[in-house]
Amino acid sequence: MLDKVKKRKYFERSDEPEYARLPQYDAPQKNRYGKVIDLAAEDEKLKGKSLNINGDTSVGEHPNRYKQHGFYFNADNCISCHACESACSEKNGLPPYLAYRAVGYVEGGTYPNYTRLNISMACNHCDNPVCLKGCPTRAYTKFAEYGAVLQDPDICFGCGYCTWVCPYNAPQLDTEKGHVHKCNMCVDRLEVGLKPACASACLAGALDFGVIETRPENREQLATQIPGFPTPEITHPNIRFQQTKTLPREMTRPDAIPLRYERDDQGQGGFKTKLRDIGKGKCWNLKKLLSSHENAHIAFTLSSQTVMGAFLLLFLGGVIGVTPFNSLETSSSFIPLLGSMLVLLTFGMLKLNLHLGRPHRFYRGFNNLRYSPVSREIAGVSLFFAGLVGFCLFSLLKGELFNSLKVISAYVAITGLVLGSWYMVKLYLIPARPFWNHWQTATQFWGNTLSLGAMLIAVMTSLVSGLVDNQVQLQSLALVALIGLAMEAVGHLFHGWDMDRQGGEGAASQYEQNTTYGTSSLLRNSLLTTNLIALVTVSITGLSGYVGMAAGCLLVLSILSSSIISRALFYVLVIPTTMPGAFFWRNKGFQEHAQESGLANMPQVGVLPKH
Repeated sequence: MLDKVKKRKYFERSDEPEYARLPQYDAPQKNRYGKVIDLAAEDEKLKGKSLNINGDTSVGEHPNRYKQHGFYFNADNCISCHACESACSEKNGLPPYLAYRAVGYVEGGTYPNYTRLNISMACNHCDNPVCLKGCPTRAYTKFAEYGAVLQDPDICFGCGYCTWVCPYNAPQLDTEKGHVHKCNMCVDRLEVGLKPACASACLAGALDFGVIETRPENREQLATQIPGFPTPEITHPNIRFQQTKTLPREMTRPDAIPLRYERDDQGQGGFKTKLRDIGKGKCWNLKKLLSSHENAHIAFTLSSQTVMGAFLLLFLGGVIGVTPFNSLETSSSFIPLLGSMLVLLTFGMLKLNLHLGRPHRFYRGFNNLRYSPVSREIAGVSLFFAGLVGFCLFSLLKGELFNSLKVISAYVAITGLVLGSWYMVKLYLIPARPFWNHWQTATQFWGNTLSLGAMLIAVMTSLVSGLVDNQVQLQSLALVALIGLAMEAVGHLFHGWDMDRQGGEGAASQYEQNTTYGTSSLLRNSLLTTNLIALVTVSITGLSGYVGMAAGCLLVLSILSSSIISRALFYVLVIPTTMPGAFFWRNKGFQEHAQESGLANMPQVGVLPKH
């Protein structure tokens, strides 16, 4: 253990007990990830600033004020009394349905050798805070003072992207207030030399706090992982563990996520995350599938990708001159097609904006173009929308000037299309969500861009001009849609194999796809296969007559249905690398039960009713 430094009498709260005061130990220069612990050592300008807590402009005098602090959790001592949780909630005035710090557990063995391992977890104020980089509004800041990652709810507009990228479920989306808030490291207590409220309240000495990489008294380990804790390589969290008691070979979660943790005897020790088969059968669950919280994302991604695909074909035909799409601009269906594209894209963007907790602050989505893929996606799609509006407007006007402006608008739109479609994929490649973090996300999104875009043009041209005069064009559109669906099908095939092989949360998502939504997934696959065969036929023979019109309508409905089901599965299936919950608390299964049974109407249950 590092030698303890002689304490200085700087505490403003001298009446506090010794165990509540911040300890002072000699700390190494760097942590185990190579990060300098003294965060202001290389930049003196960071020193001497006030944190402006509750309007207080004074500067704290703690000697370790600019060193990275972190939590220490001794799993051997935790008795799951939830005192840390209660102290945190009381200090921050949190409602019953939210908690910055939560106590979950994993369990294993059989009676009488049953073992439970408790885990108390809040924000880990990471060296690489992915919440900060992902937030489009720049609501997050990592301070040199104590290394705290703080979030400003007044800046947040409630998109919830930080809750997606964080592996530890630290940011909490308050759907009642419309914004995110999280653990603030109790920096107001640190400024007067006190530990955070949770660490001060711990009855069993399981939770402690101090400069990272220093070992508190009565500790033997400074480990970076215990069973149930996601890999620290994503964010380099500032938390250290002790867990010396012997555990069973296999530990499971009490919440609804089908995961277990198996001792890695062949590797470097520790536990590996594995799939836990809980004996589910195949179900439809269509109502649950199509009524998820992410329906706005389904509407936005599908509508914007449809319009992008249609505009890409218009651009190739009208500006580049690719046959047979070069006749689209001169056809009678051109203006109705442009109108449908504008309406569809406006609907998708409006639906997504209204999904925000604070829709009136949508403009803040551009604030973090430097880091956030969400900001870049918003910028790209907005640029595409502006270019599309200009293209539509100047297409209605005659003259060389307007024709030149139409071409310029087309290039603006295609630039926005490329940026928007790329970052629409990029923002889902999240290490904390393995089911999304796969190239299949790109093949699904870009495949839908081609298939739905071609379908939109085919529908509009057929409605306005009929089938007879558009056979060559219709066959070409069927070929484009075929390529898009083939991309999606190949992606699904390899995605399933890769998720099963990788294990962990990705395999658990795949398990849910084959069980909880097994029949719905089978329907999607059947429609996709049927659509591929039908498009091959149409691309060769075309469609004609009333029979062809009826077959075309059925094909359009089938493609649209498979796309909606597939996108809905994309959102409901993802299982993040989050911390284990308890039997009631932080348990998605109990949350759904409480909402369906009416228990959620009782505030003490800690679950919000559906709204």
